[in-house]
Amino acid sequence: MKDRLVVHSESESFREFYEELAEATGLSPEFVRDLGEAGGSALVIISCPGTEEGAADRVRDARAVTVDPPVVVGTRADHRVAVATVRAGADDYFVLPAESERLKDYARARAEAARGREARTEFAESERRDFDFSRMVGESRPVREALERAARIIPRGSATILLTGETGTGKQLLAQAIHYNGPRSQGPFVELNCSAIPANLLESELFGHERGAFTDARHAKPGLLEVADGGTLFLDEIGELPFELQGKLLKVLEDKQVRRVGGTRSQEVDVRIIAATHRDLLAEVGGKRFREDLYYRLSVIPIHLPSLRERGDDVILLAEHFIAGLCDEYDLPRPDLTRALQDRLLSHSWPGNIRELRNAIERGLLLSGGAELRPENLFGEQQPAPAARSEGSPLPFPASMEQIELAAVRAMLEETDGNKSAAARRLGISRSRLHRAVKRIEESGPGGGEV
Repeated sequence: MKDRLVVHSESESFREFYEELAEATGLSPEFVRDLGEAGGSALVIISCPGTEEGAADRVRDARAVTVDPPVVVGTRADHRVAVATVRAGADDYFVLPAESERLKDYARARAEAARGREARTEFAESERRDFDFSRMVGESRPVREALERAARIIPRGSATILLTGETGTGKQLLAQAIHYNGPRSQGPFVELNCSAIPANLLESELFGHERGAFTDARHAKPGLLEVADGGTLFLDEIGELPFELQGKLLKVLEDKQVRRVGGTRSQEVDVRIIAATHRDLLAEVGGKRFREDLYYRLSVIPIHLPSLRERGDDVILLAEHFIAGLCDEYDLPRPDLTRALQDRLLSHSWPGNIRELRNAIERGLLLSGGAELRPENLFGEQQPAPAARSEGSPLPFPASMEQIELAAVRAMLEETDGNKSAAARRLGISRSRLHRAVKRIEESGPGGGEV
């Protein structure tokens, strides 16, 4: 336990002092004869046996079971013993009773440091639970591939990552999962949306500024690159970063140093960069709107997140996930997703992706009061956009969404000579969804026929 003060001594002469020391530091005193019992303590104090080799052996025994170095105490100043114990791994050597106050100050600092580390560890564990990969709901192949790549690079805490995908596909969630499940989890996770801050303020926000750097700079301010030191900086919408700042960011990535606006010296920073964009950055490079060298520096590990229309039946899994969470949040009974509603969800193209789906589910639950979810409550006045369009035989007017979907499936199967895998891929739907559509076509009787 990190609240222990472990004392290894063959003498009782300073027992009262150690008890006072424990009380002053808020630690629980524990007197042991075997240093194997010292593991997991905030501070280990070893009484010096008098010889250099004996003291060094005890220090090595303690280091074998403790993360933090022990300290050694003796009743006389002996330079050779002090040097031997420090070389063996002790943090310091104290002479009692002459240096009792210095030992108290040292012990207080060690106790505070131990409590701080424990608090950070507990916080990191809490954040890891809150931001684990279970929030990335989905079983489709594109999602599995993205998550598998992310899992492989999580232990590489300094690798730069570029997340690509349409708005609302979960890039922020994935960035959080990478940070909180990796070696930087006890460091800060800092976010900056490059499109949300005016260009004239973005430089100061990212790199910081010194007092007097510009008209309103009344006080020095660290930039987010400094704030994220030891952790992760998530640069969302990196494609919106002004061209004149791209070279400055590239220099930080290459040199691991940042200089504030108006500053004269650079400061080292240890930060992992995760960038995200909905833009085609290679096209931006071709259009001279994004630096080619910065693009290649950011895309060390590229991960693409698919749009919702590319994820097939994941739409249903996500809808069920949102229903469960929102019903708990609003204390509503949990309705079932009917087959008809599932078909409506699958037939919509979801241009706003996961964010749009969540908003639709929330709207539907609130308008229905937890009763049966109805399509008109989810979609309001808007008509669901079809997931794919294809030419085919004339449809009755007005046509239902199911008729539109079946016509699109029939036309695509004709175009691909009955190749169902190719048809599903070109329609942007899963094979299981296509098979359900084929079954409905075959069951529709005249005009349906065998597919």
